Parts: sequence; structure tokens; C-alpha cells
Amino acid sequence: MEILVDTSLWSLALRRKGKISDVEQALTALLADLIREKRARLIGSIRQELLSGIRDLAAYERLRRYLHAFPDEPLETSDYERAAHCFNQCRLRGIAGSPADFLICAVALDRNWQILTTDADFKAYANVIPILIHPHERRSR
Repeated sequence: MEILVDTSLWSLALRRKGKISDVEQALTALLADLIREKRARLIGSIRQELLSGIRDLAAYERLRRYLHAFPDEPLETSDYERAAHCFNQCRLRGIAGSPADFLICAVALDRNWQILTTDADFKAYANVIPILIHPHERRSR
């Protein structure tokens, strides 16, 4: 199964510097496994979030070039419509979220993918819409 990797995980693996916790190391290793297995997926809005806010032009260019290895999943009108529907369903239950988050949910739902994220908002969304959150523990080999 393909895994739509949220900004939080890409950022952890690609942009953070310094010491990271054991949990963060395990998540980074999980992402590396998914990349090796060619199961990690990316959409344009996540790419945009990853590249936004980088002040150093050289660092921006390095990250931009690295991300070229991961083509954006093509999106259709139906993805945006499904995202709006997910937003509306969650809003009816008092759960707020960003348009970007609901686009991630819609893409994952329409393609039967899991979402790999550390963002707790997705757990709340999963109580309303049938998204699949990838477990955080690293798989044993």
C-alpha cells in the first residue's frame, strides 16, 4: 500500500538539525524504508509547505532538487471536491482543519492510501472520515 507522507514527517527527516529523539529517529527510519520500497507519496501542496520559509537560497535549491525524486501525485477536480466534503463533514462535528489537511485526506481516501503523519489533527479527522493513519512504530524485518 502506498503511503501519503505528510509535511510533518518530511520536515522531520529533511529540515531538522541537531539531536532528535528515539521516536523521531524511528519515524525517520520508517520514512527511509518507505522511500526504499517506493511507497512514499507526495502531493504538490506538501511540496510547497516543505519549500516555504527556507531563507537560505542554497538550502532551498538542495531541498527542491532532492524532492524532484518524488513526483507529485496528479490531482483531479474530484480530489478537491472530496476535500471540501471531508471539511464539511468534520466541521459538522465541530472539528476544524486546514484546506491542505483535507486535501491530504481526500487524496488518501480516493486512492486507498494510508497517511503517515505526526499531526494529531488527523486522528480527529479519522473519527469522522474513514482515513487510514499509518502506524508510527517501525516495521520489523
